[in-house]
Amino acid sequence: MQPHPPDLPAASAVATSTDVGPPSGAVRRWRRHLAEERLEAALYRELAARRTGEERDILLALADAEARHAAHWAELLGERRAAGRTRPRLRSLLLFFLARRFGSVFVLALAQRAETRSPYADDVDATPAMAADEQIHAEVVRGLAQRGRDQISGSFRAAVFGANDGLVSNLALVVGVAAGGVGTSVVLLTGLAGLLSGALSMAAGEFISVRSQRELLDASTPGTGHRAAYPHLDVDANELALVYRARGMPADQAQQHANEQLRAWPAVEERTPAAPSSREIVGSGRSAALASFAFFASGAAVPVLPFVFGLSGAPALLTACVLVGLALLLTGATVGMLSGAPPLRRALRQLAVGAGAAGTTFLLGQAFGATVG
Repeated sequence: MQPHPPDLPAASAVATSTDVGPPSGAVRRWRRHLAEERLEAALYRELAARRTGEERDILLALADAEARHAAHWAELLGERRAAGRTRPRLRSLLLFFLARRFGSVFVLALAQRAETRSPYADDVDATPAMAADEQIHAEVVRGLAQRGRDQISGSFRAAVFGANDGLVSNLALVVGVAAGGVGTSVVLLTGLAGLLSGALSMAAGEFISVRSQRELLDASTPGTGHRAAYPHLDVDANELALVYRARGMPADQAQQHANEQLRAWPAVEERTPAAPSSREIVGSGRSAALASFAFFASGAAVPVLPFVFGLSGAPALLTACVLVGLALLLTGATVGMLSGAPPLRRALRQLAVGAGAAGTTFLLGQAFGATVG
């Protein structure tokens, strides 16, 4: 038997050196890999079409790499490539659909998970270079997704936290009161009161939090009024260095920087870039309060809906629990997708937290309701 070329996998060599073709299972696997790689290349091109500059160039480079991988499987298949086609996995098709419709950071996060699940490390027909490529691709996509995560992290955190708090707290309140045996009107009134009081509390807390953070930043932001004193400073006893030492700069660097500032005066103000204001860093307290109110209220309204539409007793409670459970699964899966973690695991975690809170208040409601009754 002639030795096969070093750049081809063993299975390919066997197929070319004997009259017997590769096993049908291997051919199906090659076709699957070919379909997946072609779809991934198309996915990255779709994402690149929605971006500009460096991000676009990176995504196009990833598409080229996936095209090279597809060429490897096409070469192994040879003429068998035209004999039949294998569709990509359903999750890959869904990812491509989302990329064409949205092209958001969520799609990049899903692509990151897809790259980390690459089977090439254990596939005898994939070259070591291909397996290494997939590991690098996962880190590249992670970096691209992180840019989007950084842009939406604050507002997304507020949305998820507010909606989740409304869902869990008001469901626990409604379930606990209903378990005490009170009438439907009392449960409805309690739910609406919980919605309003919780939303107002969230809004007030967010407003105070943002305003306090801005005030702390204002107090810590370096001032500029001291620059007027530069021409009158004693060069031999330069106290300007103390300013930079107080800000954490080592003594020798502080002295050097102070000397540079004095030599550059009065052009120093033009050379010093303006620092971002506290408003730019933490946002507006009013907008944060309104967002928190809206997100909490939207979550807290869900467990009240069955009672608003006339249901009562066990059917109303069951409907409320189902609606809240679905909403918790949705928010948990969304967080999982954005973070690149398994969406199902995050969704079940959210559901377990909500179920635990509601179950606890249900038992307490039954206990105290029986005692009072």
